[in-house]
Amino acid sequence: MRPLRLDLAGFTVFREETTVDFTDADFFALVGPTGSGKSSILDAICFALYGQVPRWGSSRGIGSALAPSATEARVRLVFESAGSRYVATRVVRRDARGAVKTGSAGLQLMPPGFDVTRLDTGMSPDDLGEVLAGSPAEMEQAVLEAVGLPYEQFTTCVLLPQGRFADFLHAKPATRQQILVNLLGLHVYEQVRERATARAGAAEAAMAAVDHLLGGLTDADADAVAAAAAHVEAMRTLADAVDDVLPELEQAQRTVTTVADRVAELAAEIDLLAGVTPPASATVLADEVARARTTAADADRAVLAAEEREEKVRAELAAAGDPAALRLLLQAHTERDRVAAEIAELAPALATAQAEQAAGEAALRAVRTRAEAADAALEQARRAYQQAQAADQAAALRHDLVAGADCPVCAQPVQVLPPEPTGSRVAEAKAAGLAARAVADQTRQAVTDAEQALREVDRAVDRARVRTEQLAGRLAELDREVAASPGSEALHAELAAVDRLQDRLDTAGGQVRQAREAARRAQRAAAASEQRLQSAWRDFDAVRDAVARLAPPAAERGDLAGAWAQLADWADALVTDRRAAQIRADQELTNARESAAAVADRIDALFVAAGQPVPVPDARHGGADDGGSGARSAVDPAAYRQAAALAVQRAGSDHDRLVERFAQVGELRQRRADQERQAQLARTLAGHLRANNFERWLLVEALDLLVDGASRILQELSNGQYELVHDAGEFFVVDHHDAGLRRGVRTLSGGETFQASLALALALSEQLAGMSTSAASLESIVLDEGFGSLDAATLDTVAATLEGLAARGDRVVGIVTHVPALAARVPVRFEVRKDARTARVHRSGL
Repeated sequence: MRPLRLDLAGFTVFREETTVDFTDADFFALVGPTGSGKSSILDAICFALYGQVPRWGSSRGIGSALAPSATEARVRLVFESAGSRYVATRVVRRDARGAVKTGSAGLQLMPPGFDVTRLDTGMSPDDLGEVLAGSPAEMEQAVLEAVGLPYEQFTTCVLLPQGRFADFLHAKPATRQQILVNLLGLHVYEQVRERATARAGAAEAAMAAVDHLLGGLTDADADAVAAAAAHVEAMRTLADAVDDVLPELEQAQRTVTTVADRVAELAAEIDLLAGVTPPASATVLADEVARARTTAADADRAVLAAEEREEKVRAELAAAGDPAALRLLLQAHTERDRVAAEIAELAPALATAQAEQAAGEAALRAVRTRAEAADAALEQARRAYQQAQAADQAAALRHDLVAGADCPVCAQPVQVLPPEPTGSRVAEAKAAGLAARAVADQTRQAVTDAEQALREVDRAVDRARVRTEQLAGRLAELDREVAASPGSEALHAELAAVDRLQDRLDTAGGQVRQAREAARRAQRAAAASEQRLQSAWRDFDAVRDAVARLAPPAAERGDLAGAWAQLADWADALVTDRRAAQIRADQELTNARESAAAVADRIDALFVAAGQPVPVPDARHGGADDGGSGARSAVDPAAYRQAAALAVQRAGSDHDRLVERFAQVGELRQRRADQERQAQLARTLAGHLRANNFERWLLVEALDLLVDGASRILQELSNGQYELVHDAGEFFVVDHHDAGLRRGVRTLSGGETFQASLALALALSEQLAGMSTSAASLESIVLDEGFGSLDAATLDTVAATLEGLAARGDRVVGIVTHVPALAARVPVRFEVRKDARTARVHRSGL
């Protein structure tokens, strides 16, 4: 895993948005004062991938991710692994109750050749590539497949915690063994032992379950299978024997059925003939029908007589004339008298209106003459006023002045009106003009009033004249209508005669209705009598039809009583004959039942001999009521056949079930053997893993591999001076610059100790990668070591060692330090500074 870019916002000390660009940084240092946030950058890398940080202790320390007072933290890591580029993102939020939870998490595979600088353009998550994980639950597997290391191995192989491997170098053998168990995951063998023990227990439990099943199958052996097969053959023999005898039983039962049907038929005929009994009312129905027919004929004749009387009165009424025409002519006489009276009343009113019209015209002419004189006087007064104004203009102007207003001549305010000029005639002329105007106005109003009055009189004259002309026209029309009339008196007499004929016609109509109602009642009574007679004949026909199959004698339809007597005599004679035949048929039925019962007993004996239950007689055939040996004849042959087939089927099923159980016994025994082998194998494996020598052997093998790998790396880091070896759990170095002297690791200087610890760290990381379940990508190693305690010479050795490690070119090397002398020798430095609000990162160097 090679980091390329890290974006932070709200994470630990990084309140504000911060970007750390690792592109082309093959050897870098995170520098800055203690507490500035150097280790927080490594925490952010680990958190973006795994959601937890070694310093937090566990994933439950997620609350440490948020900067103080921040409500949200965002971390985005772009990294490269095995030639592919990925982007991992995590967001944590603080809710209203103060709880901190992961809001979202995701891992995306970026397109080939993706330029990480494009992230500064504000790209959306959809533009970053294929989504490999979209939730925190999906991140663990997705990151494992991308990086190749789980969290525990990542924090051991890539991010190396402070001082842990120096402790491993100097630890006692027992302590070192425990560290190896923890770091190399050797505890997995204890898990294998536990799983082997659990598997053995499960196999033994399965064996117990199989033994329980076998305990219920003790009857399933070869002898039982053979006995079941023999029983099947016996039941098939029974079925064949029953099939041989059943035809005889079926024939005997058909004989019983035939004779029983004849006995039942004779009993039914006797019961039917006993019902032929003449009714008591048959002799009186004919007289009742004859009387009803006579009454109906008399009622019909009465209706005809009433209808003839009604038609005679109707003819007289038609000859008397149309009463409607007579009433219209009488109405014309009445209207003619009314119109003539109205004309006579209207003539004086018309004459009076015409006189008023002439007087109004004369009054109008007089008023108009006075108006013309008043207008002439007004014109003369106007001329006199104009002449007076022309003669005395100052007096004329004085009449238009108002105190306080401007003068129309000098445009100055008028303080006081000037006095009236002596000898002026302007005022007199003006007063005379006003008087003349008043007289003229009065005469004009008089002319208007006179014209209005005359118009009203003219309208009254016109209305009276028009109404008189209308009435005269209507009077002429009415005179023409009554010209041929005999007169009002004669018309009244004719109408009275017509009314009397109408009364007679109404009376005759009532009589017709009464006669018809009486005829209808008589008809209904006659029809009822006929219906009763027909019903009696239907009763007779029903009785005769019931015995028609016995060929009764023909009936005379005109004599109901005689027909009944003839039929009853015939029925009595036939009953005597049928009773004699019934006695003979009963004896024949008894003999047939005894024969059928004997055949049934033979079949029952077959079932008893075969050890099978005898079928119960079918109640539907009357077996429960016959009693004695006759009951056996009522067993349905199909019941025998079904019972035999059922016995064969049961025997076959028992045989098949026993064969299946016998095969199941074999399978269970084989399964038990398999489970027994698995239990023995699991118990043996668990026993081997429980031995103390096994873990010690594993640790020795792991330590040999670790020391061999670390020795090769140490020789490279020390330019061939040192070789690492171990003996009885203790570490030693072989100094090839001192004639191959072998000495303890505690005699090494600080720089030499760092080289040895680093060699162990690298060897252990490679070994852990080899143990990973997926292809690990060890492209980076970051040392969070404390270099401040080293002297100048040791520090120089450490720096040279790191430079040599970076020069190998197989991984990116990063260190966390606040030692300026060491940082100065690193080509790329990320300076971390923190102020009162946030931490910031600045890249310097190459």
